[in-house]
Amino acid sequence: MMDVFVTRRIPESGLKKITQKYDTYVSPKPRRLTKEEIIEGVKGKDALLCILTDIIDEEIIEAGEDLKVISNYAVGYDNIDVESATKRGIAVTNTPGVLTNATAELAFALILAVARNITLGDKFVREDRFEGWDPTLLVGSELAGNVIGIVGMGNIGTAVAHRAKAFNMDVIYFNRSRVDEVEREIDAKFVDFEELLKRADFVSLHVPLTEETKHMVSWNELDMMKDTAYLINTARGEVVEEKALIEALKGDKIAGAGVDVFADEPYGANPGYYDLDNVVLAPHLGSASHRARNGMAEMAADNLIAVLDGKMPENIVNPEVFENGGY
Repeated sequence: MMDVFVTRRIPESGLKKITQKYDTYVSPKPRRLTKEEIIEGVKGKDALLCILTDIIDEEIIEAGEDLKVISNYAVGYDNIDVESATKRGIAVTNTPGVLTNATAELAFALILAVARNITLGDKFVREDRFEGWDPTLLVGSELAGNVIGIVGMGNIGTAVAHRAKAFNMDVIYFNRSRVDEVEREIDAKFVDFEELLKRADFVSLHVPLTEETKHMVSWNELDMMKDTAYLINTARGEVVEEKALIEALKGDKIAGAGVDVFADEPYGANPGYYDLDNVVLAPHLGSASHRARNGMAEMAADNLIAVLDGKMPENIVNPEVFENGGY
């Protein structure tokens, strides 16, 4: 019987798959584990199932001398030292695809919330300030006829593009390569990054966090945007330089922002946002639907089981582990 360590309880639909096959220890703590707790947890274990707030660095990987797989309950894997895992023949897996619709919907929820002043309106009513309809009260921006610029036309970016078309928006996008299908189906236009920033009324970010994309939106990029434009980030916090965005929002350099991810995760949001009325904040809710979270749990479990069965999982980050003879 192999041993599995799960750092945080995940939905039962996935957890049950693991517990039926392996001796499984699930952390009972309703919080992010410390590094020391994860190190202790991986000792003697054949598999680790972690979540995106767990920083799995080289020291933790070294402590897991028997590890064969690190199954990440997330589509991104910037929280894992993949290079160190690969050197030790440990497979790293993720959960792409299953959260596409949920994240695309959340991006649009942020677009609508910030453009139509939904959170400000909610606060206004709760403070008992509403005294009837007013022609100038919380007037916002419509989506129809405006331009949305999508940065990263992967699964999520494509899903956002289709939703934007349903709102009668014009779609432009920047990507490493052209996506013929989305151009053909919704008449999306491929542009360079600078042109996108200058033309878009809404800039929606959908790129993974890499050395190339870290702070890809900073002072210069925000300065290129229209002062009536909105920035939406459901990708990763460090794709945007937060200090620059906060200053841009304070100075009305852009009209507003919708932010679901933060640079200092898992330690919380930048307090600089808190007093700003032109930003809508969400606590990393992109995948927070019942369907997505259950699907992620099942996929993470299937990935883990496949590796322990000696098979290459469909969602592997470092396939070279198997190409080089497996673990």
